[in-house]
Amino acid sequence: MKIFMTIGRILFALPFLVIGINHFIMVDVFTGMLSSFIPGGGYTVLLTGAFLIVASVAIIINKWISVICYLLAAMLFIFIVTIHLPGFFEPDMEQAHIVEVHLMNMLKDIGLMGGALLIAGYYQYCKENNP
Repeated sequence: MKIFMTIGRILFALPFLVIGINHFIMVDVFTGMLSSFIPGGGYTVLLTGAFLIVASVAIIINKWISVICYLLAAMLFIFIVTIHLPGFFEPDMEQAHIVEVHLMNMLKDIGLMGGALLIAGYYQYCKENNP
């Protein structure tokens, strides 16, 4: 059973590593997704990418998992509220494929947020009940 937890933890962390690296490779693309009220532009994208990479590595090496996963869930919530939801109100939303893209990205982040909360809760529970 422990092997499945380890495999699951690593599989959960790998997409965050790839997405974090993409934040450095495709700064302009991610900057274009930011709402106008998010400060920093490219610096915010780079900071987010760095956090995603650090979070992924910490989850893979099994360090500070509860704290990292709670922070990851909070960040994903911020993405949902500041990027995906405002995306539904853009002027060109009459195109069906744009609505689908925003919906799929929002649902992906909701699922990842749920996974992060599950992992954080599990590791916190284990820590509290196995001193």
